[in-house]
Amino acid sequence: MDATSMSASLQSDLLVDRRRLKRQLLGWRVAAVALGALAAFVAFRGTADGLPGRAHLARLKVEGAITDDPRVAEALDAAARDASVKGLILSIDSPGGSVGGGEALHAAVARFREKKPVVAVMRGTAASAAFMAAMPAERVFARESTVTGSIGVLMQSFDVSELLGHLGVRPETITSGPLKAQPSPFQPLSPEGRVVMQGVISDLQNQFMGMVAKGRQMTLEEVRPLADGRVYTGRQALALKLVDAIGGEPEARAWLAEAKEIPAGTPVRDLDPRDLSERTFGFALRGLAKSVVSEWLAVDGVRAVWQPGR
Repeated sequence: MDATSMSASLQSDLLVDRRRLKRQLLGWRVAAVALGALAAFVAFRGTADGLPGRAHLARLKVEGAITDDPRVAEALDAAARDASVKGLILSIDSPGGSVGGGEALHAAVARFREKKPVVAVMRGTAASAAFMAAMPAERVFARESTVTGSIGVLMQSFDVSELLGHLGVRPETITSGPLKAQPSPFQPLSPEGRVVMQGVISDLQNQFMGMVAKGRQMTLEEVRPLADGRVYTGRQALALKLVDAIGGEPEARAWLAEAKEIPAGTPVRDLDPRDLSERTFGFALRGLAKSVVSEWLAVDGVRAVWQPGR
């Protein structure tokens, strides 16, 4: 093959490769557009019949561990300002979470109720901080088998000082005062530290009982015997006036129609504080890390969470 033929063949090969690359690039572009369309569809399908601005009910799903997520409060506040939102369905299936998270959610729901109707629907579990979050609702529904209540606060720590001693490890802690490092996993809790920590827990418990008393229109004396940390079934909670009725979302919609004149056929739009990428892929790494590391495993973290006996 002479040089001219070799050059022509090389140019032909380059042309073929270039066309192949263009086809591959086009394929990637089509895939990117399709993925973007899918993401838009996932975000869009939560709207009320796909029509922004149409009158609808907002539904906030409270599921899993409750943490202090300001995005939830921001979403509720925005919904309260939105004239197309006619009310809120608080759909709960959670064992609770951090006290701060429960308080923040309680406050956000209470702000919403100042402007628009709120109804809570307790599903499988609505205990501790999740029960706290339901207290501002005007009407609380639970299933007969719902696990709810658990009105209480806990603080957990652990003591590995003996284990460290066996390993020949002796931690040194320098503090500004004798109670600064208590509780600590590196030393037993002192009697003075136990008194102080019990005072913190008692004060948080009084705050919790105050929310229950206000939300359920009861006195503190009526709430106190119910607030020893035990859980109740939905049927037991109804007898104790901790919930208003047995039912689920259909019953809640019927109540809103009757009591608040919100038509039963009003569309429902899920209120999702997550951003588009989190909604598309179904997880939030930042939220997960915050939940597990910052609030769930902290040795001095205070929680209002139902923990079944092991």
